[in-house]
Parts: sequence; C-alpha cells; structure tokens
Amino acid sequence: MTKFIFVTGGVSSSLGKGIIAASLGKLLQARGFKVTIQKFDPYINVDPGTLNPYEHGECYVTNDGAETDLDLGHYERFLGVPTSQANNVTTGRIYQTVINKERAGEYLGKTVQIIPHITDEIKRRMRLLAQNNEYDIVITEIGGTVGDIESLPYLEAIRQLRMDLGRDYSLVIHLTLIPYLRAAGELKTKPTQHSVKELQETGIQPDILVCRTEHEIGEDIKRKLALFCNVEIEDVIEAIDAKTIYDVPNLMLQEKLDMRVLSKLNFRNAKTVNLQQWNNFLKKLKNPSFRIKIGLIGKYNELQDAYKSIHESFIHAGAANDCKVDVVPIHSGNLESADIGSVLSGLDGVLVAPGFGERGIEGKILAIHYVRENKIPFFGICLGMQCAAVEFARNVLDLKTAASTEVNANTDVPVIDLMPEQKKITAKGGTMRLGAYACHLQQESKSFHIYGNREIFERHRHRYEFNNEYLELFENNGMKPAGVNPETGLVEILELTDHPWFIGVQFHPELKSTVENPSPLFVSFVAACKTYKYDNSKEKLAINA
Repeated sequence: MTKFIFVTGGVSSSLGKGIIAASLGKLLQARGFKVTIQKFDPYINVDPGTLNPYEHGECYVTNDGAETDLDLGHYERFLGVPTSQANNVTTGRIYQTVINKERAGEYLGKTVQIIPHITDEIKRRMRLLAQNNEYDIVITEIGGTVGDIESLPYLEAIRQLRMDLGRDYSLVIHLTLIPYLRAAGELKTKPTQHSVKELQETGIQPDILVCRTEHEIGEDIKRKLALFCNVEIEDVIEAIDAKTIYDVPNLMLQEKLDMRVLSKLNFRNAKTVNLQQWNNFLKKLKNPSFRIKIGLIGKYNELQDAYKSIHESFIHAGAANDCKVDVVPIHSGNLESADIGSVLSGLDGVLVAPGFGERGIEGKILAIHYVRENKIPFFGICLGMQCAAVEFARNVLDLKTAASTEVNANTDVPVIDLMPEQKKITAKGGTMRLGAYACHLQQESKSFHIYGNREIFERHRHRYEFNNEYLELFENNGMKPAGVNPETGLVEILELTDHPWFIGVQFHPELKSTVENPSPLFVSFVAACKTYKYDNSKEKLAINA
C-alpha cells in the first residue's frame, strides 16, 4: 500500500518546500523506492496558464498538456520521472469539480460545504496517484504557509486522511525558518514555535521539522525546538543555505532526513543510497574547466523564475560540457533603442526566450539579425523561433512587412499565424497547443545528429505557428525545416544552413532537461558556444588561465 508524506510550510513563503520535497524524493528513489511528488496550490485560478510570469514565474507544462506550477519542474529535474495533470492541483480545480458535481445533482440535494465535500475532493486528489500502487511513496507539497486562510481546507484534509490511513502510512514534514538577528547575534526559534502551534491548532502534529537557516543551528537549538514543538531531537533537521539547489539532497542525507522518514513509515528493507550519477554531475558543476557567456534575451528578465527551466537547462548542459555558463539577462525592450553590437559584444551565444504579446518583439528581431550576420551561435525557443522566421523574411527574403499576426493582425506577409482551429477560440485558459507532440527530423539536419533519432517528442505551449505558405521560399533561401509534426506538417524546427549553429524550435526543450538527462539541444548549443569562444579568442578558454 502506498504511503504518504505531506510537506507544509510556516513562518515565510519561498523557503523551498519544493526543493526539500524533491531532495527527499531523490534520496528515497536512490534507496530503491518508487516515488512521485504532487503540489497542491491554494490559489483559485484553475491553473497558472493565464497568470503573468511576473506574478507566478514560469508556467511548467507536462507531457499530457497540464499547465502547472514551476515546482513540478524541480520534481522532474531531480527525480527524472515525468509528472502529469494529477501532480498539480489548485483550489480552483477543486471547487470547479465540486460545483460541477453539484450542478449534475450528484450530492442528492444536500447542502454543499467545505467539510465534507471540498475536503473529500482534496483527499480524492491526494490519493489519485496511489490508485494503481505504482508508487511506494507519494510526497504531497502544500503551497503557501500555515495560517493562510486559503490553506485551511488542505490541512483539514490532511488531518482526516491521516486518520484514514493509519500511523505507519503517513507523516508530516513542516518546513520552517530559523531567522538570524544580526544585532543580537542570535538564531531565534520563536517563529517556528508559533508556526508549529498554528499547525497543531488544525489538529496536525508535525513528525519532522526541517529548519531553513543561514547558520548552523547546533544541538542546543535542536533540543529546544524538540521540547517546545513536541518532536524528537533526531527529527529536527537543519537545512542550511546551499550554494546550489543540487547540493540539497546530500545535505539532507547528512542530516539523515531520509532515514527518519523511512523509520517513521516503518520501511525495513531500504537499499544503500546510490547517488553516484548525481554526485558525478555535482563534481562537474563545481569544477568546470571552461567558462562562457550566453545572452538570454527575454521580456521577463526582472524575475529569474520566469525562465527557471532555461536557467536550469544551462546548468545541466554546462556540466555535460565541463563548462560554467554565465547567463547574461538582456531585456528585449531595451534593445530597440540600443547599439546592438555593443550590447551583444563579448557574448559567446544568444538564446531568444519564449513569451507572448508584442512588447519587446522588435528588440528580439534586431538581436537575431545581428547574431545571424555575425555567425554567433543562436538558439530560439517558441517565440524566439518565430522572431527568427520574421527576421529572415524581412532581411533575407526582402519581405519588409513580414510579421506575426500576434503582433500585427493586418500584416500582408503573415509568416507566423494562427492556425484555423485556433481562430475560433476565444477562451484563454488551456486552449493553446499544449503537451508533448511528435516531431520527425530530417536525417541530413543538425537536429538529427544532435538527437540521434528520427522521431522525438517535445513539449509545447503556444498558439501561433509557422505559416507553411512561405515554407518553400524559406527552404530555397537556406532556412530549412529540420523537424515537422508528422500529423499536421507544422514546422517544429528551423535551421539556417550557412551558419555554425542557428536553430529555432517551436517547442520547449528546457521542460524535459534533467540532471541525469540534459536536453540534447542545450548540450549542443553550449558546445557550439564553447567552440565559438575558442575560435574567436586568443585567450585560453580555461577559467583559471
């Protein structure tokens, strides 16, 4: 029977519940257990698909087309196991389901209430991943912090579910903050005590405390927390700030978090932990021989989480290339009135990021024009590919009015356009081309050599497509469709033939990059940037040269 771990948070948001959950999941997986992680978000949006990136950060997309919280990206990057619709649930989705049932008469005329109807639906969703006994352990992260009014139904559902499951089949990990008061020179436990007290008032006693801290908390503080929070001293786990999130599994291993969990869940046959591949990655990450600079041109660079998966993919690809990748954020809107050459000088490659709307588009097109003509490695993702198509049409094909109809609905050269089935859609949520789709690669293409397969599956999140009316003209002038969707013929990859590395993709390869299986396109792009720096510099490539 599947066992459940619930991760709650207190004192402050952004403490890293997702990283702690993913790190614990990695350790349990490394001991031979089948693990998955799910996130319950207390906001009333049905999903984050319509949220502004500044508001919520990146919207992560799963193979089955779910638009989800960015924490699911951490789960996949750490565990290497795909997630799905069932791994991310919001209050909006819970209420939508309950209201639909009420409208259908499924509650037989009863008054629909938070308890039991909302909490029953939460419990059903919590147990969904355990239905087929596919997993030994399901880790459930609850968004927000204890004390938030939005989180109360989830905590009540956990209380009820723990009673249903029994002592050996569930536990609660409470992540909290131990602030350091510099003026007093002291770590303070009182916020954690209040947070645990608030959790206890909901009927939940945490089994394990994980304490985020800037300084080692020591045995005295652990003993104090154990006494006042009603846990054993061995169950007070220090989570000190790490240089990289990829250190956290090893830090939690040192603190024996996984062994405390297995003991409390009464697992008796755990294997010796095997983190060899993970630690090989860490060794490469921390001891690179080379260093390169890549410009990330986007519209949301003020918030790094807006491009979280891209940043992490560069970390994975850098380690695979024995290389430190310095990502230089460049706001595309600023390029429209800048000297492009001076802004992009010193870069070893340029990635033009995804996005929506017309803001900053011309800056992206100007940057692409510069890197195309100067043979600088270029990688365009989604909107980045579309901007590359517009730039090529304007400056190579001499179609000066070329545009995307997303930016100019009245253009007479719509090289990027809505497909007929999208033109009928007015609702915004969940209506784009979402999830994993097949792509057939041309055998003579660079992309085929990068992937080593004729057919690949990559994830999508977009509404506009390359207009195949212009495909022959593009091909005849050196911009090749290296990959197409086998069912629709839609272009998935554009490659420039007379350029060392110029690839635009309609899909999002960053969404499938993991620590142990980095994205082939990112690995190849970073390698091309290394080569470019070596070929264009008399200096040695080594960091310490």
